This record gives sequence, C-alpha cells and structure tokens, in this order.
Amino acid sequence: MTQAQTFLAGTALALLAALPAWAEEFRIAVGDGAGGTQEALGKAFVAALEKESGGEMTGKLFLNGQLGDEQDTVTAAATGTLDFSILAINNITPFSPSVGTLTLPYVILSQEDAETVTQGEVGRQMIEKTVEDAGVRIIGWGYSGFRVLTNSKKPVASVEDMQGLIVRVPKNEIMIETYKSWGINPTPMAWGETFAALQQKVVDGQDNPYMTVYAMKFDEVQKYVTELRYIFSIEPLIVSEALFEGLSEEKQAQILAAGEAATQASSAFLREQESRIRDELVARGMEITPPADGEKGFIELATAQVWPKFADQIGGIEVLNGVLTSLGRPTVQ
Repeated sequence: MTQAQTFLAGTALALLAALPAWAEEFRIAVGDGAGGTQEALGKAFVAALEKESGGEMTGKLFLNGQLGDEQDTVTAAATGTLDFSILAINNITPFSPSVGTLTLPYVILSQEDAETVTQGEVGRQMIEKTVEDAGVRIIGWGYSGFRVLTNSKKPVASVEDMQGLIVRVPKNEIMIETYKSWGINPTPMAWGETFAALQQKVVDGQDNPYMTVYAMKFDEVQKYVTELRYIFSIEPLIVSEALFEGLSEEKQAQILAAGEAATQASSAFLREQESRIRDELVARGMEITPPADGEKGFIELATAQVWPKFADQIGGIEVLNGVLTSLGRPTVQ
C-alpha cells in the first residue's frame, strides 16, 4: 500500500469510528467500478468531508452506475434528486458546452496541463458556467490519464490500422467527430451498456484511461491497447447546486475544502498508480502498441477538422485560446 493510500485508509477508519449517529449522509453516484480514479476521488472526498465537518457530514459511494448513467446523474443533481456525482467530463459537456474545451483532441497534453487548467482561472470560469448552464457545481477534479484505445481484433498503430473497427464512444459530439476525422464512424453508447457490448462483440473497441480499463475489467473482453493521447480524462466531482445553496455558509466552505483535498489526493493517486496498473494489464494479457510517427497522423487530422468545427459551440475561439494561453501554447485564429 502506498503512503497516500495508507493515509486515506487510516483517516477514513479513524473518522468513521468518531462519526456521530446523526451525521448527514449524502449519496454520491460513481460511474466506474472499484479500483479506479473515480472511487479514489470519492473516498478522499468523504474522508476530507468528515474531517472538515467534524463528523457532521459524510457520504456513501454508489459504484458502477447504480444511481444511473453518468449523463443521467447530471440531470438528477440539477433537479435536486441526487446529491453528488463523479463522472467523466465529456458527460457534462452536453449540459455546459464550454467545459467541452477540455475534451477537444490534443488540447491537454500532460497531467500537469490538466492540473494547471482545472485548478487555475480557466477552471474557476468553467465552474461558474456549469452552475449557470447545468445547475450543478464542480467542487473537485479527478485525473485519470489519457484515454487509450482498446480493441479485441488487432494491434493498431496508425489511422490506417484503425479502419474497419467498430468503436464505442460516449454520446459526445466532439469525441464522435474526432473519430470521424480518422475515418471511423463510431457507435455512441451509454456507459452502462459498454462492457456487455464489448463482451458480445457488438462493438470491437472503446477508449478510456488505463485506470478505467482496470476498474471496469475490460482486459477480460479486450486484447489490444493503442496508447493514444488525444484526450486526457478528467473526472469532475459535482454537487447539486440546489443542495449546495440550501446549506449554511459554514457547510458550503467545508464541502469546498473537502473537494480541494480530494483533488490533490487524485493528483497523487494517478502519479502513484498509473504505471503499476498499466503493468498489471500487460500481465493479464493485454498487448500495448505505441502510435506510429509520434501520433502525427492522428494529431493532424483531429486538430485540423475538430477544433474549427466546435469553436462556436464551446463559446467561441477565445475560450479555446484562453486555455491554450494558460498553458503557454500558441493561440489559433
């Protein structure tokens, strides 16, 4: 067990023992299964929330989409029928388009980029827009790493190799159009249906970070991995704005502090665990292929076709340029 895991486990046990019987318990929807970034983020949040509130507030995680598909949980939180949810950022984009900037291919190029954007001024602006557009508030950020492509048919190193594959994608226009730029007509599918579709060969492949591939046991139904770096997967922790506004200022501050603590714990978790999990998936029989030519073919097609197409939808080219500027990269016209 790593130092971070030991600390979180010890903190959770100590606080649980001291938790008063009248503690307010919130329901927290989690799309993924045990062992991944979403669960780690949720556990860190609950431990920090109990500590910040002196045991007056706690939370219970419902893994594997028990409380609904990820997009459904945004609606449930917005209407006040769900307290919290942890989900992939692409599932918030349909409700708050400016967040979609972070799902544009090859905008985020490293974990450090993801942390800079989400924890800085750009992230604060996105939080405000998400409250306004979707009725939910982002209070924490989980970091899962790059979405690698997995499939059950063949090794894929190039755009040409990808042709003929049937690939599941979320119901997200940006991700759909990214695959179309590579000559693939992907299959949009709810997250809860994905494992069965892979198992039954309805689709050949999907893309998600190593952390999610491991948590969802996709190695049982997928053989080949291509280390694409087109999207760095970010997993926001959202709270119902109706719930949040109904709390005292003190409790609001405690929730925000717990979200910040969980964000920092997620950063550490990814750095500690991703390489180990990648090696474990190889040990289980998955074969990893790096993209040919430094991913050049994928990058050129996606940025040339997808960035211009969605500039207006994310709020204008200035929104994209704001992200690029915050990362010290050239802007686009």
